Amino acid sequence: MHLEVSPEVLLSQLGYTKSESSLKQAETMIKQTKDFEKFSKHVISLNDNLKKMNAYVGLSNSSEYLKIKCDENDADEILEEFHNEVKHWAEKYNVNVQKLDKKEVYYILGTKE
Repeated sequence: MHLEVSPEVLLSQLGYTKSESSLKQAETMIKQTKDFEKFSKHVISLNDNLKKMNAYVGLSNSSEYLKIKCDENDADEILEEFHNEVKHWAEKYNVNVQKLDKKEVYYILGTKE
């Protein structure tokens, strides 16, 4: 079964309220992210897995990519689990992620070459 993740579906699954600006932001992110449709449904499952770590996948206010973020104040064990989960997810689905320096944030850039 193939599930197409439209901007509306993505916003709903990530817990956003649908508004004109959030829909536009989601559309831009989908266009900007290389081969988003190849791994889009797995973004939703990643978000579900991250919730137990006080982390989430969301729209970024400073980038046109989706971000993966964990609370910087979490215990070291939770932060380590968060980083391991993101790395495992990215490798499993052949997705290129970029970690921000000195922050518990990654950007989902798209599929690897």
